[in-house]
Amino acid sequence: MYCKHVMSLRKLIYMCGLVLLTTSLFTSTAQARVYLDITSPDFRKVPFAVPYFSNKNKPGKISKADRELTALLTKALEFHGFISVFPPKRYNGSRNTDWLNLGVDFTIMTDYEISGETITFEFRLIDITEGRMLVGKRYRGSLDIRDKIILRFCDEVIYQLTGERGISLSNITFSSEVSGGYKEIFVADALGRNIKQITRHKNLAVSPKFSPDGKLIAYNSYHPGNPNLFITNWQEAKTTRAVSRHPGLNLAPAWSSDGKTMVITLSIDGNPDLYLISTKGVILNRLTKNTGINVSPAWSPDGKHITFVSDRSGNPQIYIMNVKTKSVRRITFQGSDNTEPSWSPNGEWIAYSGLYEGQYQIFIIKPEGGQPLQLTWYRDDHESPSWSPDSRQIVFSRSHNNDRDLCTVFKNGTGFRILFHLEGNQSSPEWSTRME
Repeated sequence: MYCKHVMSLRKLIYMCGLVLLTTSLFTSTAQARVYLDITSPDFRKVPFAVPYFSNKNKPGKISKADRELTALLTKALEFHGFISVFPPKRYNGSRNTDWLNLGVDFTIMTDYEISGETITFEFRLIDITEGRMLVGKRYRGSLDIRDKIILRFCDEVIYQLTGERGISLSNITFSSEVSGGYKEIFVADALGRNIKQITRHKNLAVSPKFSPDGKLIAYNSYHPGNPNLFITNWQEAKTTRAVSRHPGLNLAPAWSSDGKTMVITLSIDGNPDLYLISTKGVILNRLTKNTGINVSPAWSPDGKHITFVSDRSGNPQIYIMNVKTKSVRRITFQGSDNTEPSWSPNGEWIAYSGLYEGQYQIFIIKPEGGQPLQLTWYRDDHESPSWSPDSRQIVFSRSHNNDRDLCTVFKNGTGFRILFHLEGNQSSPEWSTRME
């Protein structure tokens, strides 16, 4: 099965000018924040209500658009895993509801107004039990960024409740089959919407990796007849440029935290080893040398270590290297096939895919090693984990009934869900940073 992993490896500027004006309707937000401990084992989901958005241009009328906008904010809130939103149909979407009797802790009241090609939103997050407004925001922007404004306020709500901004404005890149039997690189937002095809090589494009700022994607493509490494600015749809095209393997890039270098697997002398290269393809350092197959690197958030896969012990296992000293230690000892490590942004965990009872499952383990925690249990193959920017969720590919789709799960193993349904098989997902 390890060979399958090795072979699979082989195989808009957002914020600038989008929100024209953001003002606070309520200035004492620092005192109003409520930091919930959502990591507590006995934590229950917070009950929310999001009444239908109110269009000031049509007071007293609820349109299809109002319901759709409400549904978007609801989906984004619930995506974070610790909020449960009462369906508006249970109270007719009315603001004049006895929230305490309904069992609601927080509500969000939203008014908006359209003038020409401009839309203005006014959001208010209200703590029902305390009887106070936690935060109020006014956003003004063009109609084409309407949804992004809503998601931006969702992330503000998450910040007010947890002290850490939400992840609604992050993206996920992946490889997907297209007509003709090819694989191309795609990007979708974290909610599984706005799916966009990035490459059109009409060949095999795999292993996409976001740059630290989320603006660039490095990936492998076989269209030159060799698995070469390319970089593209996916937001501007510019022509991709080749970064590494040595004969043999140029695989699975891992960006450093400053975006200036990458670790990739090269086989320029016959053995697949890890090399540090610049974003222009200049080899800066050789990190491993003839110690088995060395693939799937991922950086630690502090930029001092990498985790990677090697079969130097006889089977593929997860290792950690101090990049400065090149000292290496093994961290997985359970199972005979552990691959595709991903280091959480907060540095606390490493996710990986491990073979267990004949199926690949998602595990997490501390960088120090120890007992891994199994997150997935279905009788399917779960592979290519990647962490969300808040280190609370993991996206991965799942093979089920001859189909492969992208799914997410929380780091405690709950909340399994399919991200979206798209024709063809999807693989190699990678989660971006927050796109502020």
